[in-house]
This record gives sequence, structure tokens and C-alpha cells, in this order.
Amino acid sequence: MEDIKERMDDPGKFRQFVAAMVVNLATMTYGTMIGWQSPMAPKLQSEDPPVGIIAMTNEEVSWLSAIMCLGGIVTTPIMGPISEKLGRKMTGCLLGLPFLTCSFLMIFATNQIHIFIARFFAGVGGAGAFFLVPLYVSEICCDSIRGMLGSLLVLVVNVGILIAYILGAFLSFKIFNICIAVLPMIYLGSFLFLPETPVYLIRYNRLREADRSLMWLRAGHQLTVERELLRLQIAAKEAATSTKSVGFMDLFRNRGTIKALIIALGIFGGQQFCGIFAMISYTETIFRISGSSLSPNTAAITVGAIQVIGSYLSTSLMERTGRRPLLLISCMGMCICHYVLGTFCYLQELNYDISVFGWIPVVALSVYVITYCLGMGPGPYVICSEIFEQDIFSLAIAITLLFTWIIAFMVVKFFANLVDLIGMFGCFFILGTSCILTFIFIYVFIPETKGRSREDILNELNGGHSWASTVGDIKISTTHA
Repeated sequence: MEDIKERMDDPGKFRQFVAAMVVNLATMTYGTMIGWQSPMAPKLQSEDPPVGIIAMTNEEVSWLSAIMCLGGIVTTPIMGPISEKLGRKMTGCLLGLPFLTCSFLMIFATNQIHIFIARFFAGVGGAGAFFLVPLYVSEICCDSIRGMLGSLLVLVVNVGILIAYILGAFLSFKIFNICIAVLPMIYLGSFLFLPETPVYLIRYNRLREADRSLMWLRAGHQLTVERELLRLQIAAKEAATSTKSVGFMDLFRNRGTIKALIIALGIFGGQQFCGIFAMISYTETIFRISGSSLSPNTAAITVGAIQVIGSYLSTSLMERTGRRPLLLISCMGMCICHYVLGTFCYLQELNYDISVFGWIPVVALSVYVITYCLGMGPGPYVICSEIFEQDIFSLAIAITLLFTWIIAFMVVKFFANLVDLIGMFGCFFILGTSCILTFIFIYVFIPETKGRSREDILNELNGGHSWASTVGDIKISTTHA
């Protein structure tokens, strides 16, 4: 906490933190909708379901998550054009609508079709949040706290998941969904008071509005505002001269953009294949094979709390230790946990008596969740907010997130089939190997971006070597081709 407070002491940083927290209420809302399935699915599969007259089958329950991914796949390609046409603020205001639609459909649902439509709208809102929040935060914050504010996304999502786990353990289906509907209302009411991002305003030559936006975000410090306004204007002019309109081929216009796209796709692909879905989905199974007497709800709340703790640690460490160390430690930690769990399940498959080691799966799961939240949870969002040129950022993030949603759909829908085919132990070994491959990818391709300006990072990706140092509040960057 002292580390965060120390970084908040400089002028304007507290306001940036507040703005980042407000926009992240959208991701918290999505977190509650991710966590919704754990406590609500058993109710929908009970003999007396709260919606409809027939209990849901396992196949239908698998679609509760998969249809959210389909909502994300449909929405992501249009988020870039919408955010460019309407602006970041108006797009953020529109984000509340699919979340509210989802909540009201759940509250007044009379058959299972309403549930699936609601989950689709949850995916629409989630795709919008995962696109807009990193974009908005990266365009309002200064370099020294960019990583910390960027890592808030996963922390707040996990807080939302934990809220859903806790409320779902005690509330009925209808009351639970009424409570969930409060969050998007709070988000909409508070986001209206935030400014448009200065980067967007300058790009469209709205200089007076950009000045007012920066004055609020930098707490009225005129010198800081003037210097940053000049820097943003120069960057906007350079982008305008390099390309008049941004299209798909601009992602391949130079070595830096190609490498940035490879990094983005690789790190998000690694995030999905590291097994977070499997570990969360099979939490109850892991607790059961360990011999734990915890109820499914208690097990879910325990894991949710561990996720929040790990995400908070990441928020504190992202600017202190850097991105690369956390990502590498995260991959290695998850790899070890997967192989430990795979070995445990394999020995059980061979009918060895390993009851004395029943604590191992619970410890492995706990360590896995913490290491994921330290690096591979927030890391991809932070890295991708730093490595693209401003004029192609929206397009690049849209393509990256579309790729991520497609992989997420495949994992969510077909992981259970893979378990039936090769067993839990085989799946854990595959996921562990995926973590090793992701470790190698990060080590080879991803540069350290902590505390560096976007220009400095882009120069390195383009093949230059740069060393950045800070004197007071002024960033000095020396470049060598």
C-alpha cells in the first residue's frame, strides 16, 4: 500500500487513479457476470430451477460461458470504429447498456432462452470493457504509473468475480441478479463526470478541450499540461503525416508494428492456453480429489479471494519489479503447478494410495492462482497498451482481443471434451507445456517497458537501442540506431 501511496504523491496522479478506478467499474461488472455461473448454474440444474420448468443439462450449462465468448467475438471488431467515431467517453457511456440489458433479462427471465440472450449481452459488455478500459487508461495516465493503472483491470475483474461468489452463496437467483444490476448503474452515473482522453481530442484538433482534459488529469499544473500538450501534438502530427487513414495493412507498415502485433497475439494466446479457465472450472474437482470437505461455494470463494490477493500484489509490483520478471515468474510458477497436478492425477489414475499427500492439489491450485494474477493475468493488457503506435492502437487491440475471444471460446467449449479424451492428468501436462512455450516466447520477444515512454519502446521494437533516464519530471531518451 505504501508503494501505491508513494506514487500517488505527485500532482495529478491521484486523479488519474480515480479515473482509472471509475472506468474499471465496467470490468468489475463483467467480473460479476463471469462469477455468476459458479453459484447460479447449480440452481439452474436443480430439480426446481428458478427459470423454466426443466433443469439445464451439462451441455446447456457449457454454453452459458461459450455464448459470452460469442458475444465478444461479434462485438470486438466494431469497437475500434465506434471509439474513433464517438470518442472514448461516449463509447464508455454506451458500455453500460449491454450490462443493464443482461441484468434486466436475468431478473425478469421466464425461460432458458432469456438466460442465454442475457449471457450474450454480458459478452458484448465484456468485450467492450476489455477494449475500452486499457485504451482509456493508457491515454490519460503518465508513464510512471501506467503499469500500475493498467494492472487494475484484472484486479477489479477478480473483485467482481469474488463479489458474485459471495452473493451467490447466500442469495436467491432473482435477488442476486437485482444486486448485480446496481454496479452498471453506479458505473454509468460516475463515468459521466470523467473527461474525454486528451490523446483523442488532440487527434481531432480539439485543442481547447484537450487542454481542459489535461488540466483536470494533471491537477491544474500548468507547466506539466503545456509540456504534455506539446508532446501529444507532435506525436499526433507525426502519425498524421505517416498515414492519412488507418487500415489493416498499417499493422505491417514497419518492423515495429509487425513485432508489436506478434507480441500481442503471442502473449494473449499464451494467457488463454495457460489454463486459467480449466483451473477455475475444475476448482471443485481439485478440492474433491484432495479430500477437502469444503462445499463448492466455499471452495469458489476461497479461490476468488486468492485471485484478488494475487492481483493486488501485481498492482503493487508491476512498476517496482517490471513487466518481464513478473511474466516470466508467472509462467514458470503455473508450469510447475500444472505438472504437479498432472502427476497427482496420474498417480490416482494408477490407483496409488496418495491420500497422505491430499494437501498438494489445494496448495498447487492456490499457488497457480497467485502466480497467474501476478503476471499473466494483468501483464498482457499492460504490455499491449504500451507497444503500439497511437494511430493504430484501436485497430491493433481490436484484432488482438478478437483473436483472444476466439481462443477463449474454443477452450471454454471443448476443454471438457479433451478431459474425456485424455484425462485430467493429460490436460494438465499439456497446459504445463503451454506455459513453457509462453515463457520462451516472453523471454525472446518481449522487452521491458517499465517507466519508459511509448516513443522509447517503439524505437526499440523498430530495431534501435535506447536508454531512458528520468531527471526530475523530465524524461530524457537517447536513441542509437
